[in-house]
Amino acid sequence: MAPSGQFELVLGLLAAVVVLELAARRLRVPPSAVLVLGGIGLALVPGLPDITLDPDLTLLLFLPPLLFASAYFTVWRDFRDNLRIILQLAIGAVAFTTLIVGVVAHLVVPSLPWAACFALGAIVSPPDAVAAKAVLKGLPLPPRLVTLLEGESLVNDATGLVLFRIAIAAGLTGSFDAGGAVVEFFHLAVGGVLAGIAFGYAASFLLARLEDVPLHIVGGFLSAWGSYMGAEALHVSGVLATVSCGLVMGWRQHDLYSAQVRTHANAVWNVVVFVLESLVFILIGLSLRGVLGRLSESGTDVVALLPDVVAIAAAMMAARFAWIIPSTYLPRFLLPALRRRDPYPAFAVPVIMSWAGMRGVVSLAVALSVPEGFPGRDVILATTLAVILISILVQGLTLAPLIRWMRLDSFTLAQTPTLSESAARICMARAALAAVTHRSRGPDGQERHPRLVEQYGHRADMAVRFHDSDGALLADRKEHFSIVLAASQAARAEILRLHRAGRIHDNVLHLLEAELDLEELSAERALSDEGAAE
Repeated sequence: MAPSGQFELVLGLLAAVVVLELAARRLRVPPSAVLVLGGIGLALVPGLPDITLDPDLTLLLFLPPLLFASAYFTVWRDFRDNLRIILQLAIGAVAFTTLIVGVVAHLVVPSLPWAACFALGAIVSPPDAVAAKAVLKGLPLPPRLVTLLEGESLVNDATGLVLFRIAIAAGLTGSFDAGGAVVEFFHLAVGGVLAGIAFGYAASFLLARLEDVPLHIVGGFLSAWGSYMGAEALHVSGVLATVSCGLVMGWRQHDLYSAQVRTHANAVWNVVVFVLESLVFILIGLSLRGVLGRLSESGTDVVALLPDVVAIAAAMMAARFAWIIPSTYLPRFLLPALRRRDPYPAFAVPVIMSWAGMRGVVSLAVALSVPEGFPGRDVILATTLAVILISILVQGLTLAPLIRWMRLDSFTLAQTPTLSESAARICMARAALAAVTHRSRGPDGQERHPRLVEQYGHRADMAVRFHDSDGALLADRKEHFSIVLAASQAARAEILRLHRAGRIHDNVLHLLEAELDLEELSAERALSDEGAAE
């Protein structure tokens, strides 16, 4: 296909993404499932060129920015406090699933060598970060459960990729060294984390000295890809390096970057993540024809393979239940101190966590990277694609009804008490008032800016009143921000009238409009918070 044709194809896919996203919102179903189905539908359109995903390009293009963005906006304190469970899932559940899938694959397809069986298990064992984030978005889940599932998906790809490399090496060489495999795993994991931390500190130090906002945003994207590629060049885990880099830079953004940088960067990253996530799912569906074409060329009977594929997919899902449910209750039963700090959760918690393990494009890209001539490559490709489709379409579409049916209660961790939002606003308002009072008072003791002192004093008083009212002033606060929003909209209409009458320049319009935009965003955010509180 000519370069212009490739560009036209990408534009067509973006247009399809818009249509499918709108359809998903209208139907109130997960967009990921609709995008995959749309991709399958496009793959069946006669005359549409075959799309074959290059595994190296797919991993490099999609994985670093999406992992980096997820890690960047991860709440570090919650991630750290739940690290025990996250590692249980990211290492224990992945290794256990690899074992179970490998054994079941050998039982249903006895001709498949053990190395190929475990390679397949390693490919389909880690839930996908993109799929998890996309499916969980908007679901009524406790924040801690979201932290666990997204935290697991950030680091489990590293476990799956290491196990995959070990299985492929065993299949090609015909030997397996358990001790060497353990050493390699820790080398890749520890090395990736250390490389990512070092890169994160270096990148945040350099970016903090860039005053130009576009350059700063571009530097953020380079940090995502640079940490991944740099770690791979050092022969350590690029996945863990990217996640560690994102966590470090996300933690340091608040005191190193300006408000303008954060506002613009967040907007750009939201758009890029949306486009990449959407393209990932539609490309999964589009790859169906290419995978089926490979299988037909190799003489593989896809229909005869279906029962085996279903059995392997069922084993993959059952393995996650078999790991998560005991690991949820057994440590608490054996360790009273742990049980006091983190009591037994409702049974709905491990059930939903088990069912939320969707697979995605990482599994497909890794399956496509299986070397030509590797035993069982066709079975691995077919099974991986089937598992991805089943997990996104079946689990993704049924997860929300399952959550509603099980009536999930709160799932929290006993932590050091923290201030509420209203109490934090009191501290913030008092600090601002102290700074204004100090700067306003002249050497002779006279107030040079009494109106500012009065304004910030009123803010501090209102913060205390709202905190002490215990919700009684919610209606007044909502009315306040509704009036602010109405005033902002009236001001916007006036400057637009002046501009269209030729009475103000475009530069003045853009300057005043930017101020009104921030004011409206603040008011709309406050109103949405009030609506959620009610």
